[in-house]
Amino acid sequence: MNIKPTAQDIEEAHERVSPYIHYTPVYSSESINKIARAEIFFKCENFQKVGAFKARGGMNAVLSLSDEERQKGVATHSSGNHAQAVALAAQLQGIPAHIVMPSNSAKVKMEAVRGYGANLIECEPTLQAREETLQKVISETGASMIHPYNDYRIIQGQATAAKELIESVNEPLDYILTPVGGGGLLSGTSLSAHYWSNRTQVIGCEPEGADDAFRSFQTKTLVPMVNPDTIADGLRTSLGEKPFDIIKEHVSDILLANDNEIAAAMKMVWERMKIIIEPSAAVPLAVLLRNKELFEGKKVGIIISGGNVDVGSLPF
Repeated sequence: MNIKPTAQDIEEAHERVSPYIHYTPVYSSESINKIARAEIFFKCENFQKVGAFKARGGMNAVLSLSDEERQKGVATHSSGNHAQAVALAAQLQGIPAHIVMPSNSAKVKMEAVRGYGANLIECEPTLQAREETLQKVISETGASMIHPYNDYRIIQGQATAAKELIESVNEPLDYILTPVGGGGLLSGTSLSAHYWSNRTQVIGCEPEGADDAFRSFQTKTLVPMVNPDTIADGLRTSLGEKPFDIIKEHVSDILLANDNEIAAAMKMVWERMKIIIEPSAAVPLAVLLRNKELFEGKKVGIIISGGNVDVGSLPF
């Protein structure tokens, strides 16, 4: 399938994954609303299976495989949340999973992948090493590759989070903010807003130290990520081609926040909402707080992408 996912594709993906994932809650915080001068609706994917929205795409991709493909198992590369999503989906379907992870991945994420029974292969922390190691694994095993974001099955699955957010909030949202790394969540979110809440603007949120999506969006040309430097470990990856095509068409803007702002937003959610979120998940709130005048008086949906934190290395 080389055309962008339709509303029907996303509805079918939602039906496919629903028995296997959580319909996560949408929370608000009066104190954060006051600080932000906006009405914020947090879609809490930190309470999702594997602690992140990635369970949606991983599950959809694995459930979309043919019987023949399932027998040979699945393979992917990921720094964490997608790795866990594919490992869990494979475990639930009783098929092998081979997961390539950079050696500097959060230990909590690596342990979780092993806990789901996957074969974990460590590699050097570069995109080239990840891709080369993955190709070797695929040629040895015949496993089906499930790319972390450059895959329409993944995008369809990730789109279901925004679909649920739109359904949960009875009034139209002015904006939905999501983090952007590879672009699966942002592109999926923008499609759901396009199909089910056309007046809602979707904005991607990115760390200054890993701003390839911002630069790609500005120049309308895919700019690869080089030496990302940010506490938001889930966003240290290059924007994918398939997500970028959708983002160019349906995303209003991509805005940045620095690591200090990200850490402050993360701390604010921990303290004010009493929920654990990871640095990548704090980027949209950091962006909102940096750009208060843009969002003042607006209804804003934020997808909290995950809550897998190495508590031994908190940024506050």
